Amino acid sequence: MKFHDTAMTQHLPTSSRRSFLKGFTATTAAGIAMPNLLLRAQDTPAGKKLGIGCIGVGGKGFSDMESASWQNEIVAICDVDSNNLAAAAKKFPNAKQYRDFREMLEKEKGIDGVTISTPDHSHYPAAMHAISLGKHICVQKPLVNTLWEARELHKAATKKGIITQMGNQGHTYEQNRQLKEWLDAGVIGKISEIHVWTNRPIWPQGHAADPKPAQAVPATLDWQLWLAQAPDAEYRPKIHPFDWRGLFEYGAGALGDMGCHNLDPIVWAIGLGVPDRIEATADGLTDIAWPRGAKVGYIWENVPGHGKITLYWYEGKNTDGSDCLPPVPKDLNKPMGGTGFYLVGADGILCNEGSQAQKFTILPEARSQEFLASPPAKTLDRSPTPGDSQKEWSLAVKQGKHFPFMSQFDYAVPLTELCLLGALAIRTGTPIQWDQEKYLAIGNDAANKLIKRAQYRDGWEYTADKV
Repeated sequence: MKFHDTAMTQHLPTSSRRSFLKGFTATTAAGIAMPNLLLRAQDTPAGKKLGIGCIGVGGKGFSDMESASWQNEIVAICDVDSNNLAAAAKKFPNAKQYRDFREMLEKEKGIDGVTISTPDHSHYPAAMHAISLGKHICVQKPLVNTLWEARELHKAATKKGIITQMGNQGHTYEQNRQLKEWLDAGVIGKISEIHVWTNRPIWPQGHAADPKPAQAVPATLDWQLWLAQAPDAEYRPKIHPFDWRGLFEYGAGALGDMGCHNLDPIVWAIGLGVPDRIEATADGLTDIAWPRGAKVGYIWENVPGHGKITLYWYEGKNTDGSDCLPPVPKDLNKPMGGTGFYLVGADGILCNEGSQAQKFTILPEARSQEFLASPPAKTLDRSPTPGDSQKEWSLAVKQGKHFPFMSQFDYAVPLTELCLLGALAIRTGTPIQWDQEKYLAIGNDAANKLIKRAQYRDGWEYTADKV
């Protein structure tokens, strides 16, 4: 795929496009049909609290735990690192403490819902064990770091009928709804190109992630529980709590980590489904680690209302050490920033600053003035808890159904799959043509070998047919 070295100034005419995923269509239709039926926080029955169990309570897990405690009770906390557990216990001293989530889930009968904020590779076993017991779950992004696990997770959650949520808080933002309303109103006309970039990785990738000499496991860490279903391995310095992100076995790289943020408003607002083709280039890819920099191109040949759309993803560094960024849009007279996106349409360009839909600029200025003089009405349901996935999820559990436009698994699994398909193209260096029904890359043995983990440790096998 050719990546542009000049700003897009010509906009191709477009015609028709491919159908969006069934789950998103159903969710969207439901939201439009009932725009004012959200359960507000003040409508929650007085004194009704959920029992929440939290798996992974360090870093982002700590803030997820705090959010989930809103109008609820944290009854149990679990972490493989005793330092994280001790800090969480200071905040919630009445919560039972565990190192093994399996033990917590089996013993604590008062758990209604579970937050899962562990390293990417252990999302799947924690979520599947919770699902098997009928617990509602809120899982940090990305849901998993292999495609096979994404499908199994979706099957299991659907089978058990639980309330689900992925922790990509930007999906609750006002601007997420606004973007769709603006695009539906034709703010920039038919879209032909999309450029999305991130300043990630901010952890070691490429040769910076080459194995360091093994060392003794820190006394505070249960290394075997940290590994979860991954093959046994020696402990390496700094892999916990952060550097795991850059490794194939445990993380999903920059695209897996940030795609569920950066791509979310675009995928949702336009209704992008399974791409027709994905291609990628990478710099510094190794046998064990994601690259120091990469560019990915997703192509949809026939997007309804638009026609052919190409989405370009940029991450990390170029070979010369410069930031991997898209061309600066025509008429943009300010820095683009370290992360953001812009959409190229027949009638203009819409730029966004930030890793979620946050701050929009319409180009050229004449189009901006024309459109904003009479902006479209707010027609889509807003989240009852803007900026907080865990609060939204807990309210949905209390009312017994998902809110319109939640990042529930019917939506979040396809979004995660989209990120993982791009990561698959990065890792293999081969074009990907994905067959969603057969769940494989057409004619691509190298890619198909990576759809599922090569090995699961004994006792850590979870499948949807056994929940």
